[in-house]
Amino acid sequence: MIQQNCVFRKPWGLAFMAEPSEVAGLRRVMRLHLRYWGLHHLVDAAQTCVTELVANVIAHVGPGTPTELALSMNGTYLRIEVQDPDLRALPTLLDAAADAESGRGMKLVDAVAHSWGVLLKAERKVVWCELATGLRFPGGHVTDDRVDRTEALLRLYRGAGEATRANSQLGKTAAVAMVADLLRWACAHGYDPDEVLDSAQGSFEAEELTC
Repeated sequence: MIQQNCVFRKPWGLAFMAEPSEVAGLRRVMRLHLRYWGLHHLVDAAQTCVTELVANVIAHVGPGTPTELALSMNGTYLRIEVQDPDLRALPTLLDAAADAESGRGMKLVDAVAHSWGVLLKAERKVVWCELATGLRFPGGHVTDDRVDRTEALLRLYRGAGEATRANSQLGKTAAVAMVADLLRWACAHGYDPDEVLDSAQGSFEAEELTC
């Protein structure tokens, strides 16, 4: 039986001061976190949203504003939130031209996100957007025949009926055991295990599937 919660994606947040110099770091953190979550295909869209939402805070609330970036799952959608203390400066979807120097921020977010909006709380404003992940269930992984085949093999290593998440310690131990056995198989058939491992790593990186 396929586990319905095989990837654990814990809500995450980061407080920072809204400064232009912070944007590159936020984009990098977003990329690393999404790859850790197995959502590498959303990196570009998520980085675009973070860049534009933070740029809005800098432009309309002011540089140095205490801000927070939050990342979570809302069902099968990836939810990105940028929170700041100003309840007046609300984001607006402007009909800006493609070559305009300003006013394109929320238009870009609107283009890549499934939905977006604003929540006004007692002492802060939350601007959020959600990206469609393509997952079949909240704790699932990206649909890929190769991943599905590997899940089936890993269940043999975990043990029949073992209810574990793919990113749990037991799941990692099973994956390591399976890779080790594949290298033993290569050695038994006269192949160089190091060469096989290097070739597999090269193929993996060429497809930009690093986590």
